[in-house]
Amino acid sequence: MIRFENLSVTYAGARAPTLRDVTAEVDEGELCLVVGPTGSGKSTLLGAACARVPHFSGGTLAGRVVVAGRDTRDHLPRDLADVVGVVGQDPLAGFVTDSVEEELAFGMEQLGVAPALMRKRVEEVLDLLGLAALRGRPLADLSGGEQQRVAIGAVLTAQPRVLVLDEPTSALDPAAAEDVLAALARLVHDLGVTVLVAEHRLERVVQFADTVIALDDAGHATAGPPAQVLATSAVAPPVVELGRLAGWDPLPLSVRDARRVAGPLRERLTTAEQIAVPERAPVGPAVHPQPALTARRLDVRHGDVHAVRAVDLTLRAGEVVALMGRNGSGKSSLLWAVQGQGPRSGGTVQLADGADPAGMRAAVARRHVALVPQTPADLLYLPTVDEECSAGDEQAGVPPGTTRGLLDLLAPGTGVDHHPRDLSEGQRLALALAVQLAADPPVLLLDEPTRGLDYTAKAGLAELLARLRSRGRTVLLASHDVEFVARCAGRVVLLADGDVVADADAATVLRDSATFAPQVAKILRPLPLLTVADVRRALEPVGTGGAS
Repeated sequence: MIRFENLSVTYAGARAPTLRDVTAEVDEGELCLVVGPTGSGKSTLLGAACARVPHFSGGTLAGRVVVAGRDTRDHLPRDLADVVGVVGQDPLAGFVTDSVEEELAFGMEQLGVAPALMRKRVEEVLDLLGLAALRGRPLADLSGGEQQRVAIGAVLTAQPRVLVLDEPTSALDPAAAEDVLAALARLVHDLGVTVLVAEHRLERVVQFADTVIALDDAGHATAGPPAQVLATSAVAPPVVELGRLAGWDPLPLSVRDARRVAGPLRERLTTAEQIAVPERAPVGPAVHPQPALTARRLDVRHGDVHAVRAVDLTLRAGEVVALMGRNGSGKSSLLWAVQGQGPRSGGTVQLADGADPAGMRAAVARRHVALVPQTPADLLYLPTVDEECSAGDEQAGVPPGTTRGLLDLLAPGTGVDHHPRDLSEGQRLALALAVQLAADPPVLLLDEPTRGLDYTAKAGLAELLARLRSRGRTVLLASHDVEFVARCAGRVVLLADGDVVADADAATVLRDSATFAPQVAKILRPLPLLTVADVRRALEPVGTGGAS
């Protein structure tokens, strides 16, 4: 169905090709997962599969891409519209109507689908993706995760033979992500739809994949069965990392398969000396007793929607706190209200010095409470990465090169002469984060900070947060990324419909949750371990030789 033949793509002004001699084939009715580090060319490969590369993106394409028998060199994206549906990284940028139901119908209108059939397909997709309650809502009022589901639904109503999806679950909570992936699996298995998907959160999707295309930093590709490719891939989900550590062969790709072979490992861990006290790594000194920020009876309303309901929240210096909950639970609204630039319907926020950030000018407030939003491009306005970094240094009053150094830690190799809009989603997020961190604010608020980041970049971000914590800085991050939260957060605040339903240490909240438990916790339950790093440390006293 999709065939890449010696595909190379070089963009204008680039020193080297983004993709080099990629050869791979995706059969009809297969789900193919594209993996690789941030900036390795995943979005370019997906763009080539729908003819957006090079017809829209520019650059030079060598080799061939054939989709459903059509050579993309001779067919524009519109010529593939009847067979290929595309969902990009930024769903809001792709919307063309105002409401959920209108957006679901728009693509079918362009294809001339009969009204009665349009209505039937809309109802089916509303049920398939759990969107029925949102059908009349304005798109601009939806949460990022809800927008993501609508974008996927708008493509599904046209019933394409090929689906191309770039980070389809990046803004979804774990339960919503499972629903979307299960829906995609049904399309693959029951209807023979071919799915090409790029995703950084491999733990969510790898068990659904029939084949994997792994890209490296140089743009070379390795294609084959998931277990075979991921055994040596630079990026791999926790279940595979645990399998590598334990010496399992073949490598399991799902929690269910891993639990079947985890008995001996669980027995070894039960005797390990450190099993009772798993550390969150890396860690800083003890949390300082004084509050860095205190919110009392915080209330936020958006029209008829009561997004945050009388929330009390205390953040202490040297603390990393994760804000979790399903899509639409009020996480982003709470972050903006705390930062001071978002609306409040009631309540107060007080910093360590007694000031309320809502009373400060934006330029002053960011030195006290900085926020990186879900759409990092909102913070970027200059024509090159280098200029953004220089401006970040100047606005923060720090030595030249500070912002660039932070960017290199989060997304190594990001081109200084690139326009921010030409970066991958992960690189844009890393740049916005570096700009905000340059001011070294006492309190940092992050909204989905790992969206678009690969495992290496997440490790860099976790290391950075650990350093901030060790210097007494406070971090509040809203995230659906349970693996990242398990790695770096010491405390979790769980929201549901604007209310705080849990506020406790991360191990307690995550380990006991059917929805938010990380893969290692599910595999090794009831042991109190959350990450592969926890397992490695627990095994150290008794050796790390291959468990089986």
